[in-house]
Amino acid sequence: MTVVQRYGGGALKEQETESKKLNGLDSSFPQCVTLVDSDSLALQSDGDVVIGGVFPLHYVAPEPQHSYSTKPQLIPCSGFDHRAFRWMMTMVFAVEEINRDSSLLPGVTLGYRIIDSCDNVHTSLQALYPLIKRINGSTQSETLPSCLASSPVPAVIGLASSSPTRAVAHTLGAFNIPLVSYFATCTCLTDKHMYPSFLRTVPSDLFQVRGLVQLVTFLGWLWVGTIGTTDDYSHYGIQAFSKQFRLQGGCVAFHLTIPESPTEAEIQDMADGLQSSTAQVVVVFATEGQLLGLLVELAERNVTAIQWVASEAWVTASLLTSPGFHPLLEGTLGFSFPGVTIPGLKEFLLNIHPSPKEGMEFVNMFWEELFGCRLQFGGDKYKKNEPHSLNNSGSTDEKPVCTGSEDLRYTNSSYTDVSLVRISYNVYKAVYAIAHALHNLLNCDSAGLNKDMCEKHKSFAPRQLLDHLKTVNFTNQFEEKVYFDANGEPVPLYDIINWQKNSMGEIRFVKVGSYDGSAPLGRQLQIQRSSIVWTNGQSQVPVSQCSAPCPLGSRKARRLREPHCCFDCLPCADGEISNQTGSTECRKCPEFYWSDKDKVKCVAGVEEFLSFSDTMGIILVVLTLLGVVLTTIITTVFLRFRSTPIVKANNSEISFLLLLSLKLCFLCSLVFIGQPSVWTCRLRQAAFGVSFVLCLSCLLVKTIVVLLAFKVNIPGSSVLKLFGPSQQRSLILCTTAPQVCLCAGCLLGAPPFPFRNPTYQIVVECMEPWPPGFYLVLGYIGLLAFLCLLLAFLGRKLPDVFNEAKLITFSMLIFWAVWLSFIPAYVSSPGKFTVAVEIFAILASSFGLLLCIFVPKCYIILLRPERNIKRGMTGKHAR
Repeated sequence: MTVVQRYGGGALKEQETESKKLNGLDSSFPQCVTLVDSDSLALQSDGDVVIGGVFPLHYVAPEPQHSYSTKPQLIPCSGFDHRAFRWMMTMVFAVEEINRDSSLLPGVTLGYRIIDSCDNVHTSLQALYPLIKRINGSTQSETLPSCLASSPVPAVIGLASSSPTRAVAHTLGAFNIPLVSYFATCTCLTDKHMYPSFLRTVPSDLFQVRGLVQLVTFLGWLWVGTIGTTDDYSHYGIQAFSKQFRLQGGCVAFHLTIPESPTEAEIQDMADGLQSSTAQVVVVFATEGQLLGLLVELAERNVTAIQWVASEAWVTASLLTSPGFHPLLEGTLGFSFPGVTIPGLKEFLLNIHPSPKEGMEFVNMFWEELFGCRLQFGGDKYKKNEPHSLNNSGSTDEKPVCTGSEDLRYTNSSYTDVSLVRISYNVYKAVYAIAHALHNLLNCDSAGLNKDMCEKHKSFAPRQLLDHLKTVNFTNQFEEKVYFDANGEPVPLYDIINWQKNSMGEIRFVKVGSYDGSAPLGRQLQIQRSSIVWTNGQSQVPVSQCSAPCPLGSRKARRLREPHCCFDCLPCADGEISNQTGSTECRKCPEFYWSDKDKVKCVAGVEEFLSFSDTMGIILVVLTLLGVVLTTIITTVFLRFRSTPIVKANNSEISFLLLLSLKLCFLCSLVFIGQPSVWTCRLRQAAFGVSFVLCLSCLLVKTIVVLLAFKVNIPGSSVLKLFGPSQQRSLILCTTAPQVCLCAGCLLGAPPFPFRNPTYQIVVECMEPWPPGFYLVLGYIGLLAFLCLLLAFLGRKLPDVFNEAKLITFSMLIFWAVWLSFIPAYVSSPGKFTVAVEIFAILASSFGLLLCIFVPKCYIILLRPERNIKRGMTGKHAR
């Protein structure tokens, strides 16, 4: 174990109390010679055990300039960070508090050696080696025996940013030197293969990401943008957030990456992207320094509609609470580490003063920066590391001289604001965790004969301290349990912070909830929505969505090549409902239930059929009765004038049979109206099929008779005698019989029956068990109609003044037009309209036959009786 006497300049002297044999060293072993500059500044104090500390006192590091021909020189950093200085002094406070405690490490004095990392990878590594190097007392040459086999600093507390932390943790891990971070949250540091000696008192971003995802989804924000930087903290944080957010149904509208040194054009492009996006919620993983340029640009544009969700890196950043940012950042919501008030810390911080003593350089820097003055002491080493500012003439700016007695109580900075410390509390816990590990390692509970003292002379390696550090488990004065899990992680506790204005118009960080990653799922997030002030001081939760949620009675229809949060809303189909806002699909109603008008709930289906009381039913009944009456009138006229040539010309018996069949065609449509029953279902298609076949059979016979009458020119020919009345009756019977047999077979083999069809509401209809039977009936009707049309078309030019073949041709064309349009209309019509289409086809074709064939004859009989003579029928009368 090494007792440090003095650290500074190039003359650090060490008193070694353990032998080289104990350390496994031999003078013949080759020595690792360090080439780093030993003049780096440090805040230090001697002790039996010295703890290392690395803090980002400056946040602007110089770019490394290596010529590879000369020894690299230390270039001073710039941009002094008051918060980081408070973190550093909190470590000093905790060490001194432990030294005053006679129960934790009795007889052992803790020391510290604290350096500046400048929040950069290369400066952090450059500062690390002076911290852990050993000095060979005999030669005064700086060496690293066995390449850090035994470090004078058994543990290091640091760093803040994840990227420098990864570099340092990777280096120290090879030598099992514990590194306890107070602010590095990158999930990547959980990898124990890469970073075996890394632990932290700050939760991993894995838990913060889970909490942020729960927060935004709890508030209904599923369309958000993200902003990050190029460092590891931001890269891994945004990546994990985006992945988990999508698993919860969210969509990332855009992602902006802030370059390390963004140009004005890049900042303006990012601001344009933010303003043009429909996402009103933006999740940011970055530090306040990285965000500053973009936020200044947005503030100048007077952007106020964005709801910011902050990571712990900037959610309590005082730098962004200046009045110029209030319209932009008021209402910011984010996760922060739990804050406490450490007793005695404020008094300790306010009682520091500058000193010319070596090791006080950081305090002197802070003093000059805070009060804007210059101290008249500091030594060559301090002056060498002090960044210089030049005025326009190139000379150094002259500042007033500091007295050293300025009062910190009258300053307002993040250093003196210790009402609720968060990162400082993590530093505080890290120091106590190391102290408790030393307590166990040095057997402070059972130290042999002297039970009030630790075994202060016991030698140990950093690996031994690391093993004890992994197993520490204690409850501190704030009733928080401090321990590390298998990955070196603490209990994941967060406060949910909201940026609110107080009565003085100043931004304050108000706790509005909490998140406990170790709690059961469903009880991790606790939030008081009524206490939250939203962006721009609004009291209502902001809305951030690509598409508004679909209302009740509709469903989502995703847009092509767009995120699933962007969609259109389509109304539910008949018989389906959607009773939840934002439904992805409509739900079918149970059988015999139907959707209401708004497609919100299923109601008991009302049986529907084409009834006599429906408007359409009444119209069809009126048309049917009109057809029957008109057929009856024509029949009466034909009976009255049955002895006239025009009635006798084409076998009046067939004409009366045709009129009878037409009357049956009209009447059969009545069977289709009304609630279907067993008998009406069986009678429908049979009556329709037989009536129409009888009608077409009569037309076929009449057409044949007309053709034979005018094609035979030889007097006394016996052709018409061979197709006399008896043969005509036989043909009608023969053409009608197949349809009768087909209908009878369907009725006997697969009779239709009433069926409640829930496809279109609850429609009561006749179910055809064997659909081909219906189409065979239609097919046979079509065959006879085709023969009639063909024969009538052949006789259309016969030399007859009254050419009945023309009338039959025209009536058949109407018949075919009606029934060809019937088939697609019948198949596509829903519910009771299917029956209405069939009735319409029956009536239309019946009226076509009746009017085309019989009305011209009635016209001659009633209005042109002079033509109702035999000579008038052949066209041989004088005109």
